[in-house]
Amino acid sequence: MTPNPVESTPNQAAIVTQMKFAATADQVWQRLMFYEQLDQRPPFHLRMLLPVPIKTIGDKSHVGDEARCLYEGGHLIKRVTEIRPNKRYAFEVTEQELELGGGMRLSGGEYVLEESSPGTTEVKLSTRYQSPRQPRWLWQPIEAAVCHSFHRHILRAMRRSVEAG
Repeated sequence: MTPNPVESTPNQAAIVTQMKFAATADQVWQRLMFYEQLDQRPPFHLRMLLPVPIKTIGDKSHVGDEARCLYEGGHLIKRVTEIRPNKRYAFEVTEQELELGGGMRLSGGEYVLEESSPGTTEVKLSTRYQSPRQPRWLWQPIEAAVCHSFHRHILRAMRRSVEAG
């Protein structure tokens, strides 16, 4: 599990976190596509910093599908923008009625799967967002640390599920 460097432009950032799964890309893909919600609450520090997810409503198996992600205190609507089975699942955030980190606005994200050897798949999870917090040199590393922590929570839950069979 390795955080990748932060890619960014002024006020816009993309955070990428990767993790290895002891599973084929197809096994990981099946879990990703039929994944509804995490079976564990986020760790305490994430519950203090981010809204707690409740559930997801809607389909997400075709390009153009929209899912409403409900959180304590609001929701997001995600629209699927690309599906390449066993390779890439991408989405954009079309609506955000959710307070995040002093005005952060999520714009999208993706899961990229790469089978690195037989039975081992590297999963990269990315989140794109805009942040009004200044100065960026101070806030960007803090935002990245929180985002990587949330990504690791999601990826660990997926990996447990996939590897358990």
